[in-house]
Amino acid sequence: MSNNDKPPNRGRMPWLKRIGKSLCREPETREELLEQLKNARSRALIDMDALDMIEGVLSVSALRVRDIMIPRAEMTVLGRDDGLEKLLPLVIDTAHSRFPVINDDKAEIIGILLAKDLLQYCGTTKKIFNIRDVLRNAVFVPESKRLNVLLKEFRTRRNHMAIVIDEYGAAAGLVTIEDVLEQIVGEIEDEYDFEEDVQILQRTDNEYTAKGQLEIDDFNQHFNSNLASKEFDTIGGLVTNAIGHLPKRGESVIIDHFEFRVIRADSRKIRLLAIHVLQ
Repeated sequence: MSNNDKPPNRGRMPWLKRIGKSLCREPETREELLEQLKNARSRALIDMDALDMIEGVLSVSALRVRDIMIPRAEMTVLGRDDGLEKLLPLVIDTAHSRFPVINDDKAEIIGILLAKDLLQYCGTTKKIFNIRDVLRNAVFVPESKRLNVLLKEFRTRRNHMAIVIDEYGAAAGLVTIEDVLEQIVGEIEDEYDFEEDVQILQRTDNEYTAKGQLEIDDFNQHFNSNLASKEFDTIGGLVTNAIGHLPKRGESVIIDHFEFRVIRADSRKIRLLAIHVLQ
């Protein structure tokens, strides 16, 4: 039999594929994929920021709206019949750009007010204010919607805020496009955040704001306290451990003579804390 007449070697390619897989096996689970990415980080193939963002992208596909929404009790809302003299101080104080508007019995959200739409009612040529003239339609999404789906809807429909409803159709909270993006890129600071190199900011005599990455030793030095943890280096880690799970916005815990309340957190860690020094 000539070389041209030899039957094809049917076992060669599967054997080569098995060798290839043993040398460079494709990840079969999310955990294996993350482990390979961490190995790439340890070999300096990607930097830490890139690894954090990739982990964030993966978390967005696994999380649902209920995991990151601002609860109804913490929402800043405006009344449909509120006058400009009542609305403006609240808008200025909170510094939000969008506000849910509720009806008379405070049970139903009827629309969204953009802070910039109030500018036309200020100044020497201001118009007569009627909130119904500037009220925009609210977007409603279920608690169970996945974040990656919501992000796509935000982009295609050019929305920045959605009202979250529970299984009974009642408003359970709200979520913004910034909340979703922070799961990927981390905390998005604005002009009302304090400087990057500042870790603690005093608000009043007993009220402070601190970043979750603040070292416990630096916290103790600032407050002349003696908080200690063998497992964690940062105040965010200490608070997470005290609460017993990765906390959501609004959750609080008392440690020693300090009350810590979570202002910002994502699916990985606490970003910002409010601190009340107990007397």
